[in-house]
Amino acid sequence: MKLTVLTFLLLCVVSTGLFAQSAAEEMENIIETRAVTYAQVTRFALEAANALTTSSNEQAFAFALEQNWLPKNTAADAPARLDRISLLLMRAFDVKGGLFYTMTKHPHYAYRELVYQNVIQHRASPAMNVSGEQFLFYVNRLTAMQEAKDLTEARKQETQEAREAAARRRALAAEIAIVIEEQAIADTTVVATDEGVIITLSNIMFPADSAVLPNSERQKLFEIARILSTLPDVKIMVAGHTTTVGASDYLQTLSRDRAHSVAEYLVSLRAVGINNVTIVGYGSDRPIANNATPAGQAANRRVEIIILER
Repeated sequence: MKLTVLTFLLLCVVSTGLFAQSAAEEMENIIETRAVTYAQVTRFALEAANALTTSSNEQAFAFALEQNWLPKNTAADAPARLDRISLLLMRAFDVKGGLFYTMTKHPHYAYRELVYQNVIQHRASPAMNVSGEQFLFYVNRLTAMQEAKDLTEARKQETQEAREAAARRRALAAEIAIVIEEQAIADTTVVATDEGVIITLSNIMFPADSAVLPNSERQKLFEIARILSTLPDVKIMVAGHTTTVGASDYLQTLSRDRAHSVAEYLVSLRAVGINNVTIVGYGSDRPIANNATPAGQAANRRVEIIILER
C-alpha cells in the first residue's frame, strides 16, 4: 500500500494547481502523518473527485459538512476516522452502494461498501484513525475506478452514437432506393455501409480507354443529382472502378479520371458543392464480381457515389 511522494505530488498539482514546491511540502506533511485530521484531507478528497476546487482547507471542510458528506459533529482538527473518511469519499466520488448505504448514508455502511469494492484492501476497524499514506491510497483507488467508469461510459456513448448513425444511413438508403425504383434508373443500386450510403452505377458505359461521360450516363446522373440536391450540405466521395483489362497504374488513373468526370457533372448540376467532393480511383483493386465473365466485368466497371456521414 506504499505510495510515492511523486504520485501524491502529481495528484495535488493536477487537482489544485498549486506550485510544485508548496504542493510537495504539503504532500510530504500529509504522507508522514500517522493520523490525519479532517481539515488536512477534505480538500484533497473533494478536488481529486472534481467535487470542489479551492485552496482553502476550511472552505472544503465547511462544504463537506454542508453537503452532509461528513457527520455534523465532525471537528476539523479531530483525527480522521476510517468510517467517516469512507463516507466523505463515497459521497465526493459519487460511488453507488448497496441498500443500507443508499437508505442511510451512514459512515459504517460507507466503510463496508469500500471494503466490498476493494478500495479498503484490508480488514480494519471502522473507528481506526487514518494515516496520510492510507488516505492517499484510498483516493488513488477511487480515482482509478472513476477513470475506468468514465471510459466505460464514453465507450457506451460512442456505441449509441454509432447505432444512431447506422440507423440514419439505413433510412436514407431506403429512401433513395424508392426513388431509384420509381425513376427506373438502370444498373443502379444503393446500400448503407459503415463508410456511408453507397449509390453504385454498374456497367457504366464510358468509351474504351476514355473518361468522357456519355449521354446515357448523364441521364442516370441527372436523377442521382436530384436526390443529392435534397440533402443539405451533402458531402460525397466519388470512386471509380474498372475491370482487369490493362496495367494496374493505368487502370487506377483511368478510374480516377472517370470518377472526376462524374463528380464534375454532379457539381455542374448543383447537386453538391465543389468543396464537398472527394475523388478516388481504385482501378481493378476492389472487384465485386468475377472478371472472368461478361456479367462480372459489367458489375466491376462501375462508379460509386458515397454519401458520407453528415
